[in-house]
Amino acid sequence: MKNSILVVEDDSSISKLIKMSLNIANYFVETVEDGEKAIEIIKNGNFDLILLDVMLPNMDGFTIMKKIRNFNIPVIFLTAKNSTIDKVTGLKLGADDYMVKPFEPIELIARIETVLRRFEKVEDKVINFKHLNIYLDKRIVKKDGKEIELTPKEFELLKVLIVNKNIALSRNQILDKVWGMDYLGETRTIDMHIKTLRKKLELHDNIKTVYKFGYRLEE
Repeated sequence: MKNSILVVEDDSSISKLIKMSLNIANYFVETVEDGEKAIEIIKNGNFDLILLDVMLPNMDGFTIMKKIRNFNIPVIFLTAKNSTIDKVTGLKLGADDYMVKPFEPIELIARIETVLRRFEKVEDKVINFKHLNIYLDKRIVKKDGKEIELTPKEFELLKVLIVNKNIALSRNQILDKVWGMDYLGETRTIDMHIKTLRKKLELHDNIKTVYKFGYRLEE
């Protein structure tokens, strides 16, 4: 499975070069040139790493970093600045690496590979969906960086919906995956749990009811 990388860079020529190089290296790449737009894309996306320029229109990279550090996505700063203060500022804000332009694509790819390997070793598997971060190993869900308490069954239900995103699941399928094949209760318990998830996680528009069938999670 390809790693997904977001490139936040306002210089279109540099952005295109990075995207082309990373595509060749078998990464999926999305680009954005505006700081405020980057925030929305990060909140609604599912990225494995972010390449973040410091000098951006509307919102600089350091401000963006402050807003997204709770999302637990590794970040490499890209900047034309070469001062020690800027490097220290970026790293103190939580960046995983710092590269000064101009740089060779082969070095950038090597840095990305190193950060991804390190991140995979120390972080739980995280699934990002809209404003949510789901930590599968820790069984923790955060909404906009704030932890939301879910019961074990609520967490398992959310996990099933996330893993099967955009797929309609019947009530019986959900029962089997969350409650087990030996469950003897009514399917109405699913409806009650769905109602709770919609309210707790603000997913009213995303968890769709499939008439006389079941449910589907949509972006």
